[in-house]
Amino acid sequence: MSPTTLPAAGPEHGHVTFLGAGPGDPGLLTLRAVEALSSADVLVAEHEVLDVIRTHARQGVSVVQTDADPSSVSPPGTGTPQLTVVDGTSTPAAVPGAARDAAHLVMEAARGGRRVVRAVSGDPGLDTYAAEEMLACAAAGVPFEVVPGVAAAVGVPAYAGVPLRDADGADVRFVDARTASERCWSEVGTSDGTVVVSTTLDAVAAAAAELVSAGRKPDTPLSVTIAGTTTRQRTWTATLGTIAQTLKQAKVLPSPDGGRPVIAVVGERSAAARRDQLSWFESKPLFGWKVLVPRTKEQAASLSDQLRSYGAVPHEVPTIAVEPPRTPQQMERAVKGLVTGRYEWIAFTSVNAVKAVREKFEEYGLDARAFAGIKVAAVGEQTAKALVAFGVKPDLVPSGEQSAAGLLEDWPPYDPVFDPIDRVFLPRADIATETLVAGLIELGWEVDDVTAYRTVRASPPPAETREAIKGGGFDAVLFTSSSTVRNLVGIAGKPHNVTVIACIGPATAKTAEEHGLRVDVMAPEPSVHKLAEALAAFGMKRRAAALEAGDPVTRPSERRPGARRRRSTT
Repeated sequence: MSPTTLPAAGPEHGHVTFLGAGPGDPGLLTLRAVEALSSADVLVAEHEVLDVIRTHARQGVSVVQTDADPSSVSPPGTGTPQLTVVDGTSTPAAVPGAARDAAHLVMEAARGGRRVVRAVSGDPGLDTYAAEEMLACAAAGVPFEVVPGVAAAVGVPAYAGVPLRDADGADVRFVDARTASERCWSEVGTSDGTVVVSTTLDAVAAAAAELVSAGRKPDTPLSVTIAGTTTRQRTWTATLGTIAQTLKQAKVLPSPDGGRPVIAVVGERSAAARRDQLSWFESKPLFGWKVLVPRTKEQAASLSDQLRSYGAVPHEVPTIAVEPPRTPQQMERAVKGLVTGRYEWIAFTSVNAVKAVREKFEEYGLDARAFAGIKVAAVGEQTAKALVAFGVKPDLVPSGEQSAAGLLEDWPPYDPVFDPIDRVFLPRADIATETLVAGLIELGWEVDDVTAYRTVRASPPPAETREAIKGGGFDAVLFTSSSTVRNLVGIAGKPHNVTVIACIGPATAKTAEEHGLRVDVMAPEPSVHKLAEALAAFGMKRRAAALEAGDPVTRPSERRPGARRRRSTT
């Protein structure tokens, strides 16, 4: 526990944590911030900040959203917050009276001993209204604490590959263009240090003009970053004198996004030549790619995390739903056989199989102790993790390929001397292949092949997702089995021809081609993680080719609809 953690909230006044949510990347939340969020009863924040912090809040937490209309969010720190109250399921609830100031609502939320987290973008110390809200809490006798966050003016340049200081040293000045006085512009204009300007996209040129008027040379390098630290980040490099023309030529302005906040860094450290070497974030192999992951939510989690590490934006679309078997008696007999000593081994071939057995255990009032004396096998790492979460450490996990074939390679043959029982319990899906059963029988084992769950086609995704799939809105689709190909096409339609198609193996690739899809990427071995690695390698090769040709690096979805694509040899 953090040494700054305060005692339990009082019965009357509660407690408020003013928390910095950072510039946008949820990974930049501090450990103390996550701790405070996990114990909060109420969250108070703007819509975009809620997206960053909500994951770490406990289930059922109440939410006070500080912008009534998320589509018209003003830049952080500008204007008077318009507040609506939302419950744990995000259903709007009535707010008595007209919109009130945030300080009043924070204190109202803290009444009755509740713990309130008032989250702001960046750091509370740099937020326009946080200090006023803290003073209001102090005046009302409401105890509070402050959890600092990564300020946008520091975090965004770091993600843009623009260091603010180096071995040569330099004065660094931070300017908010929305509130800067003429005196402020004069001071930074006569300085030769680095200037970090917080402004909006359509006001960048005006801020540059202010600096030139105050004495800065027009050829001073300038970088401008929008949506910093997120996968929507984009950075332009120019000079104070050319930034207006650069944004116009890039067709960035005029734009409805003109009011969005940006961070501009002025000085030699933001020069394009330096950024080419230091832009670590935007040069990730799949940066900004919208990747469709057609799997069940439980299966997609680790794959989505891996894709995010490559800079991608995963979009999970379930293509199958899991249902109990039509006749549960076979499963019931097998679970009873586990308890009575009928089996020497139990083999789990999927996370869903673990879930099915666990649910049956809970139905009978059993727990992981029922596995005592039984050897447990898992087909791969994800299945093994599901078993560990159940309280069972598997005795056998493939040392090589994570598949039924890989499991058979390590499975010991039946030995009547060392194995008192010759039977294996195999809980599986109704559509599972016979590879494992046949292999175990060949090794001398008797197999109870039991249908633990059924897989059925999932419901179609929302219309917006279906249109994105068919219209080229996704940059890539990962197919992890032939059934995901058939089911996705069946519930959502065929992916557009500009979308990169990645398949886990030859059988899946063949199914994709049978559905009229051109396969661009194939995993070197049947593993979802190797598939993600292969897609990242494809993205890196594609990026390198564009840079070598002197072309701008674009995503596949940015290509002209209907453009031809050459098949990759990757």
